[in-house]
Amino acid sequence: MYKFITMLFACLMLSSYKSYSTETIAVGGKVIDETSKQPLSGATITIPDLRISVLTDQSGRFRLRNVPARGSFLIELRFVGYETLTRVMDLSKENDWQFELKPTLIETQEVVVTGTLSSGSNKRNSTTVNILNKDKLLLPSSNIIDAIAKSPGVSQVSTGPSISKPVIRGLSYNRVVTIDNGIKQEGQQWGDEHGIEIDQFKANRVEVLKGAASLIYGSDALGGVINLLEPIPVPEGEISGEFLTNYSTNNGLVGSSVMLTGNQNGFVWRGRGTYKNAYSFKTPVGYFPNSGFNETDFSGMLGLNKSWGYTHLNFSSFRNNIGFYEPAFDSEGNYVGEEGNRFFHDDFKSRTLQYPKQDIRHYKISLNNNLLIGTGNLKLNLGFQRNQRRELEDGPDPSLYFNLDTYTGDARYYIGQKNGWEPVFGFSTEIGHSENRGEEFLIPAYDTYGVGTFAYIKKNWENSTFNVGVRYDFRKNIGKPLEQDGESLFQRFSNQFSNVSGAIGFTHQFTERLNFKANAGSAFRAPNPAELGSNGEHEGTFRYEIGNPDLQPERSYQVDAELSYDGDFVNASATLYNNYIHDFIYAAHHGEFIDNLPVYQYGQVNANLYGAEASLILHPVHFIHFENTFGYTHAQNTSMNRPLPFIPAGVLRNELRYEPEIKHLQEPFLSVGMANYFAQNRVDEEFETPTAGYTLVNASVGATFFAGKQPIKFYVSANNLLNKRYYDALSRYKPGRLDQSDLNLGVYNPGRNITFGVYLPFVLKRSN
Repeated sequence: MYKFITMLFACLMLSSYKSYSTETIAVGGKVIDETSKQPLSGATITIPDLRISVLTDQSGRFRLRNVPARGSFLIELRFVGYETLTRVMDLSKENDWQFELKPTLIETQEVVVTGTLSSGSNKRNSTTVNILNKDKLLLPSSNIIDAIAKSPGVSQVSTGPSISKPVIRGLSYNRVVTIDNGIKQEGQQWGDEHGIEIDQFKANRVEVLKGAASLIYGSDALGGVINLLEPIPVPEGEISGEFLTNYSTNNGLVGSSVMLTGNQNGFVWRGRGTYKNAYSFKTPVGYFPNSGFNETDFSGMLGLNKSWGYTHLNFSSFRNNIGFYEPAFDSEGNYVGEEGNRFFHDDFKSRTLQYPKQDIRHYKISLNNNLLIGTGNLKLNLGFQRNQRRELEDGPDPSLYFNLDTYTGDARYYIGQKNGWEPVFGFSTEIGHSENRGEEFLIPAYDTYGVGTFAYIKKNWENSTFNVGVRYDFRKNIGKPLEQDGESLFQRFSNQFSNVSGAIGFTHQFTERLNFKANAGSAFRAPNPAELGSNGEHEGTFRYEIGNPDLQPERSYQVDAELSYDGDFVNASATLYNNYIHDFIYAAHHGEFIDNLPVYQYGQVNANLYGAEASLILHPVHFIHFENTFGYTHAQNTSMNRPLPFIPAGVLRNELRYEPEIKHLQEPFLSVGMANYFAQNRVDEEFETPTAGYTLVNASVGATFFAGKQPIKFYVSANNLLNKRYYDALSRYKPGRLDQSDLNLGVYNPGRNITFGVYLPFVLKRSN
């Protein structure tokens, strides 16, 4: 920890030095309607790589102060009801710009993507990316992954409403990387019954990168990346914030969050607090005992935005308490507790969790920097995380207590654009140290070390781009031995892996509306310590797990291609992909039991996953919005010629949205939708059961009202409106095979849920 603080101090000193050595200027301009030439008041102008933004005034004018006197930067302009515009502007050549925005009925794909190596327009980025802005993240959800799992190609492994893990194109766990403020999230990715330890309300925008991304993020990014972005600092002189709260009827979930942020002469700050609480969730046939949870989160940022770039110190605290229940029944089929007593209505609606339960805590501090050096810039992200997992069986003292400390560093130097060329070089490192502090054990204490370096270059033409990159990674894992009651529970293991991966991509804009992108790449994933050395009962998963110290790294070879069309009344896209994975790792059950629990042992096979994603959005008139999306993944265990287990079912989503014009209301809407899930019969029949197809009906209504000049958004949303009984293919509560053990869950997914919500953005101070 001392070394980490020293590195933070050194970066702050470097930032202070740069602040006295960079010439600054002020630039500005005007934003108008392309057709009427009328000024647009309230349009947002953002320079993502400098983390600065400003709003246009009543005359459509804006001014950016204290920006570098030289250099080219990508600028994004956004305004509701208009196509997003992106431009690369040379600050040394122009200081009085005029931008013309084109009205549109459909959300455009011309938006900036920052989670790739080179920030740029989505149309000029060869990686397939789904982008969710604040309005979509506000839709009712129980956690951050639940909020994004409705995107094509994205789903979730769920353990009731409290726990969700992301799945991208059929891949999950350590094969999907989550990035929070530029830092790779390190916690319990390998565990079935653990979610992502991040406050769902703090993200202002989410980028879902689909496909192999080892070139950028090294090991683990076989399936894709979820890049969570907090708000860009507000304009100078402003203090603003937001308050939101919602209530859900199914499990009494109450979620509230308040945020305050400001900017005074480039000193930027932000703070947020969130609290969530829920009792047991209800299926169409009744409540499932002790499935409630509560969550308390705090996060903040302090930083400087200057002409030399920016430096931001971020910190967060996440704590989640979740109840668990191993089903037991009386003679009448009612759920009973460990003492054999039946659960009653008051028990289901109690917000006091019973034992067993788990207490998950995650603390994180990071320093994010972008320092302008000559015509280029250095992005440097340093992070420290402490993840603690406590499992409490019958009292406040944890029986299992797992502590993981992770140090990460990532440096990327961007040489700067010249004649359309954008070279980038980078280096990253990761050190992890874990301890077992309880009396029960699942995985050994371990140390892990990783280092990687890469080179990347992108070439831009008028209508096309080409990019290519190569990366080298080295990783080492050391598992520590442990004896218990005179028997060896864990044996020491030490292994190291290295890999060379690469990627190549191409985009072409046939017309202003028609766009094509393609990407090919290799990736790898080193086996994690749980896969290498686990030996014990995995609480909450109802199984006994045994690792394999001889596992080899997974290696992935993937191609994908996307064709998209952005019209005035039609927006459509289609994507095809194929991902071959050599030495795919998964835990399988082969009929063995320990203490009446099925034994799952880790092994390797070769696998092939391919599929398709598509979207079609229609706007026949300005107040009708008809959105349709489709996603399907076909996954085969090619070594044994049978399906891979736990692959999401294909899904077709349809939503009809009516947006009338009502006096004194802003953005009123009424929507009705259906989520059509196909049957999933492609399962590993040794230990997995198929699921039937089903259709869920959803609806929502909302609008923004005004109390004077203060906007207040109200909404009501209903999920599973018809209270449909169903099992999701990725639910860990779906029925197991009856011939495997006395434990057979068979718990339906949640039934009807109606959420009432309020969102209140506010401004306390704004500069003139």
